[in-house]
Amino acid sequence: MFKPLEIYIGLRYTRAKRRNHFISFISFISIAGIALGVTALITVLSVMNGFEKELRIRILGVASHMVVGGAVNSMDNWQVLPPLLEPYPQIIGQAPFIRAEGMLTAGAGVSGALIRGISPEFEPQVSTLDQQMTVGKLTDLKSGGFNIILGYELARRLGVRAGEKVTLVTPQISVTPVGIMPRLKRFTVVGVFEAGMHEYDSALALVHLDDAAKLFLKPGQISGLRLKLTDMFDAPYLTQLMVQDLPQGYVVTDWTRQHVNFFRAVKMEKMVMFIILTLIVMVAAFNIVSTLVMVVIDKKADIAILRTLGASPGIIMRIFIVQGVVIGALGTLLGVLGGMSLASNIDKIVPAIERMLGRKFLSPDVYYISELPSEMVLSDIIVISVIAFSISLLATLYPAWLASRTQPAEALRYE
Repeated sequence: MFKPLEIYIGLRYTRAKRRNHFISFISFISIAGIALGVTALITVLSVMNGFEKELRIRILGVASHMVVGGAVNSMDNWQVLPPLLEPYPQIIGQAPFIRAEGMLTAGAGVSGALIRGISPEFEPQVSTLDQQMTVGKLTDLKSGGFNIILGYELARRLGVRAGEKVTLVTPQISVTPVGIMPRLKRFTVVGVFEAGMHEYDSALALVHLDDAAKLFLKPGQISGLRLKLTDMFDAPYLTQLMVQDLPQGYVVTDWTRQHVNFFRAVKMEKMVMFIILTLIVMVAAFNIVSTLVMVVIDKKADIAILRTLGASPGIIMRIFIVQGVVIGALGTLLGVLGGMSLASNIDKIVPAIERMLGRKFLSPDVYYISELPSEMVLSDIIVISVIAFSISLLATLYPAWLASRTQPAEALRYE
């Protein structure tokens, strides 16, 4: 008795046992369709968020959050740079490096490679390469020892193991009495790393910073400083700030610029999947339209009586909007609960299905990420819920308007 009339009648129509069981069946299908769509959206987006996070961690395990370098890939007197970075508390790690390209040969094996000269002492501050070593360790790189650490795929392509020799040919040349000769040096393989990213495992080779400086004719020089931040997402803002604060001659880049195409592609894939799966919710919303239209036809006499008792078209319209809102809210709620449960247990459900079918969906022989990661983001769940409920609400407007147009005299003529 304390409820508004339209809410009371709308809820009564929703929970009443209908004479037409087909209408009840379509109502159930509508709720199930919305719940299924919301569940699929939350689960798929959570899995894609998990993949994106996993790939970001693997990329930044080898790359760095930020790089401060020279304008020509070379910095003289670089020791003055660390004091200039002290005013930025977000920076928690620094490591100098030399970046160059070369060609590695071993027996009949030949491969181009990205050579990175590192300091084994400072490198763990900005990367996780020390944790990704499958053979040896970073400290095996000794100044003057001319040792080298190869990516897993690169070592396999060259056919070398720890303890064997490879020859590094550089783009620089040496003038000798017999003519111009390319600079080359024999290195001893002391380790192998596996980052889980083909880009690095197949092309990256690590040498000591001092050895790289000698080989590439950069005495006392480095290519730049690699930086690690407390929060990687502060990198774009901090990059803009440092460009303004640091003296001229320094170039500042961050991970979002270095891998912009990759992360843009992931973002585009998420958007496309979101649009495709939203169509499931829209199909379920069309079921709401058909359900309410049939309810309006079934309840024409009731509507006419309410109109003769003084109910306005607005009240009649809101009665049927309440019905549609209940269906949409129930479907959205069930979908959110189902999606959160499925996304949080995807790491247990998928292995169980794999064991039942006797096959591996993401074979480690083919894919670097062999497990389905999942990361639920609250903002995604809120957006999905709001969109699903809004679509359900919009689907009620036409049937509700149709009910409000019912003429009592015509509806009761044959009753």
